[in-house]
Amino acid sequence: MRLIDADGTMVGIVPIEQARKAADLAGLDLVLIANNPDNPVCKVMDYGKYLFEQAKREKEARKNQKVIETKEVGMKLTTEDHDLNVKTKNACRFLKDGNRVKVIVKFRGREMAYQNQGYAVMEKFAQLCEEFGQVDKPAKIEGRNMVMFLAPKKN
Repeated sequence: MRLIDADGTMVGIVPIEQARKAADLAGLDLVLIANNPDNPVCKVMDYGKYLFEQAKREKEARKNQKVIETKEVGMKLTTEDHDLNVKTKNACRFLKDGNRVKVIVKFRGREMAYQNQGYAVMEKFAQLCEEFGQVDKPAKIEGRNMVMFLAPKKN
């Protein structure tokens, strides 16, 4: 097997008994790094310290990652202009914070016959929010609702 010393230098190809003796003399563990049947690689290291440092790196990586939430904005086909402006202001705030926005237009009763008006409302909403976000998934019908996703613009 190939042996790597505790300071990272390549010792070379040695029998497993000699590798175990080297680890015992150093007071460290012999860790199998690459389990290749033709050419296994082992390293002399403090395994507990290695696990601790690996957990510390993973924790640091989790701390630095940003979680993107999906916020919902719901409207009806008959939503007035002022209410639409309030909804777009909220959606723009969500997009500024880095969250995705799910825009829903709900159809009730006979409104299902006027789906083209729903597409017009979605298009108007997307135009009002285009400063802060872009359409991630275009509007489509899901049952009695029309759904569109907006994603924040990348800087």
